[in-house]
Amino acid sequence: MRILWVCNQCIPAVAKHLDMKIGNKEGWLNALSEKLLSSNDGSVQLGVCFPAEEEKAEFKGEFEVTAYGYSDDRSHPEVYPSNLENRFEEILNDFKPDVIHIFGTEYPHTLAICKACKEPWKILIGIQGLCSVYARHYFDGLPEGILDSSTLRDSLKNDNLRKQHEKFVTRGEYEEEAIRIAGNVTGRTDWDKKHTALIHPGVQYHFMNETLRSNFYTGKWNYETCEKHSLFASQGDYPIKGLHLLLKGLAQVKKQYPDVKLYVAGNKITGEDSLKKKVLIGSYGKYILKLIRENDLQENVVFLGSLSADEMKERYLKSNAFISPSVMENSPNSVGEAMLLSMPVISTDVGGVRNLLADGEEGFIYPALDQEAMVAAICKCFEENGTDEQHRMCDNAAAKARITHDATANYKRLLQIYESISKQEA
Repeated sequence: MRILWVCNQCIPAVAKHLDMKIGNKEGWLNALSEKLLSSNDGSVQLGVCFPAEEEKAEFKGEFEVTAYGYSDDRSHPEVYPSNLENRFEEILNDFKPDVIHIFGTEYPHTLAICKACKEPWKILIGIQGLCSVYARHYFDGLPEGILDSSTLRDSLKNDNLRKQHEKFVTRGEYEEEAIRIAGNVTGRTDWDKKHTALIHPGVQYHFMNETLRSNFYTGKWNYETCEKHSLFASQGDYPIKGLHLLLKGLAQVKKQYPDVKLYVAGNKITGEDSLKKKVLIGSYGKYILKLIRENDLQENVVFLGSLSADEMKERYLKSNAFISPSVMENSPNSVGEAMLLSMPVISTDVGGVRNLLADGEEGFIYPALDQEAMVAAICKCFEENGTDEQHRMCDNAAAKARITHDATANYKRLLQIYESISKQEA
């Protein structure tokens, strides 16, 4: 089978060959590519498209891959580049794939290749999240007063919270158009199955769980060696991730646990990196700083910046619990990573989280906008520190995650999906 991957970034094996750097994002894609390339018995001929200047590169070694670059303005994903369709037509004519597997829907190249392809039954879109749904929740928990406010950075970039929401809406429109073209999608939750069916009732839905970053399949959290009463959140860059809600809840938790600590990975939106970034802080970052000051949390919140996979794992294991406070998600891989490491997990009850985590059995789930429920969940988690109940829940979470994120089972399922699609006809 000739399988063409369309990705947001270059996969590690190709990047190494082309001497390219890759970011820390899309770790699940890197894990899946490693599994496919290490397990491929010759039944799959892989082509990979990714943002780069490289027109075409072919190489052999332990595996054989054809790589294609396409131009992509990642800083303006709301702008649709119509010229990209011509580039994808060239790639399709050259590689002649049996299946076109597009990872994610959040960038316009997804729509561009769907438009370029004249055989929609060959298209398989992997659903991570859905911008069209996320856009409806972009302002959840934010006060009306900050939505139109602008900092110097926002004025220079014409990019305050309302503008950011408009961009999400536009990206959602591109996403929905792509799904209406595609013949197939992969998903992994009741939530994404429902929403893709609403967008395109005739689309073929293929269930497939996610394989996570390989380093999270080893190691185990230990209460005795963690930093007591500390929480870890893997991201807080923009409102959907719910950091503003978590800070409000943290202020209440602090009354019972004065030593509570929150570690936040991802971009330092509060401008801690440099004076220039502090001056050019965005309105959401400014609001986060305001919440920290108003609730006297200066000594309780630590922004870590972007972390590698190994640094992320280290932070998970050092923390007392992982928390996902998002106002909307599909199935956050960060929750799966924490579960694999057998650590306490707290999450909002959004999207497909309940497909990952059973409340009271494998972790704690609370309604996204219910601050009292959030505080209760965190305090309950801390109350159970070191108890048999905590050990039971953590063991349950790890056992569940090892089934959900079984790399071999997920790879076999992927091949089944490819075989099914490759046999379809117009």
